[in-house]
Amino acid sequence: MAIGAQPSKWLDKKSRLGYRGAPIGTVAFFGPDNRQATKVSVAVLLAPERDPVALRQWLAATGDLRRDQAVLGEVVTFLRAHEVRTVVVTKDIVGCPHAVGIDYPAGESCPHCPSWAASGAGAIL
Repeated sequence: MAIGAQPSKWLDKKSRLGYRGAPIGTVAFFGPDNRQATKVSVAVLLAPERDPVALRQWLAATGDLRRDQAVLGEVVTFLRAHEVRTVVVTKDIVGCPHAVGIDYPAGESCPHCPSWAASGAGAIL
């Protein structure tokens, strides 16, 4: 499956194929609210319920990484380099891009992303 000029289409098509075996690539978007993705985390797993064997993150100060074809191209290149057979992409932004315990204390809401405070959604990575 060629990447072409539109890596977002490659990701969409690959994720619609469903489970096709391991390695599994996961793509999750994070942002200061549910409208703008400023972080994308990509992991490669050799089996479900196992720790990732590879992990990479991309950050943006502005814009939305879900629409950034250059960053999505790097995501696709990363996934292809690990020869993933299954790709899972989050449909929505899943939480705050800041790291609990690094960017703000554990047990508190992120001071940078007040829109997530009510939902309790914080960054996983």
